Amino acid sequence: MTSALQSLVAQELSVAVPREIRSVARVLAERLGGVAVLFYGSVLRTGALGDILDFYVLTPRARGSLLRRAVLGSLWPDVSYHEIRVGERTIRAKVATMPLSTFERAATGVLLDTTIWIRFAQPSALVWSHSPADQHRTLSAVAEAVKTAGRFAAVLGPRHGRAEDFWKALLRETYRVEFRVEPPGRETQILGHAPERYDRLLPLAWQESGIAFDIRGSSLVPSLGFGECRRLVQAWLTRAAAGKPLNVARLVKAAFTFDGAARYGLWKIERHTGVRVALTPWRERHPLLAAPGVLWRVFHVGGG
Repeated sequence: MTSALQSLVAQELSVAVPREIRSVARVLAERLGGVAVLFYGSVLRTGALGDILDFYVLTPRARGSLLRRAVLGSLWPDVSYHEIRVGERTIRAKVATMPLSTFERAATGVLLDTTIWIRFAQPSALVWSHSPADQHRTLSAVAEAVKTAGRFAAVLGPRHGRAEDFWKALLRETYRVEFRVEPPGRETQILGHAPERYDRLLPLAWQESGIAFDIRGSSLVPSLGFGECRRLVQAWLTRAAAGKPLNVARLVKAAFTFDGAARYGLWKIERHTGVRVALTPWRERHPLLAAPGVLWRVFHVGGG
C-alpha cells in the first residue's frame, strides 16, 4: 500500500524535465551500466542547460576491481564528467555512480555517512529507469531519505517551531558534520525555493517514522519518547564524531578517481576566466600534476 509520503515523493520524482536531460540520462545509463538515473541540483530548478548537470546513476553492482573497491571504498559514489552531444547542443554532466543497494542502505541512515539522505531529502527527478522494479526501489529509497532527514530534524531542531526551523537546523548540522564551507544563509536559500514542499514533507516523514507530534498554529511540536530521543541523539553524535575522517576519505577518493577531471577543470577555467587551455593526453592522464602549469598559463594569459 502506497503511503502519503511515497505518493508525494513519486509525484516529485516524475516532474517534467527537458527532453535533452532524459536523452543524456539514457546515454549515461548505457555508458555506466545503470538501472536508474536521478537528476538533481540547481538545473532541475532553473533549466539552464548550459550549466553543469548533476546526475546519480544507480547500478546493479559496484564497478571496478575488487582490489580497487577494497582500497578506495564503495561507500561513496564514483564521480565522472561527461560531455554528450544532443542535437546541436553539448550537454555537460557531473555524474555520481553508486550501486542501488548501497544507495538504499545509505538512504535509511544506517551508514555513518550523511551525504546521501540529506541530498535526496531535497528535490530530485527520476529521469530514467530500466524496469518498474528498479523504479520502485529508487522511489522507496528516496522516501527513506526523507524519513531519515525527518527523524534527525526532530532531535536537532527546536522543541517547537515551524517546519522550516527544523529543516534549517538539520541543514546547518549536516554542513558542519560534512565540513562543507557554505555561505551564511545557504539553508534559507535552499528552503526558499520550495517552502511549501518542506512544510508538507516534515509531518509526513514524522508520521511514517512513528514520531508523534502536535500542531499548534503554525508550529510543530514533536513528542519523542526518552528511549527514541536518546537513540537518535547518540546516532547523531556518532556521525558527528566520524564526520571529519569520513569526509576527508571521500574527498581523497574523489580526487584520485574522478574520471574526466581534466576535461571538467579546463571547461570550468574557460567558463570563469575566458582562457582556453588545450586538453593534451598528458593533462588528461595526470590532472593533478598538470594543475600548476595550467594555473600558470591562466594567470599569464589572463594578465593576472
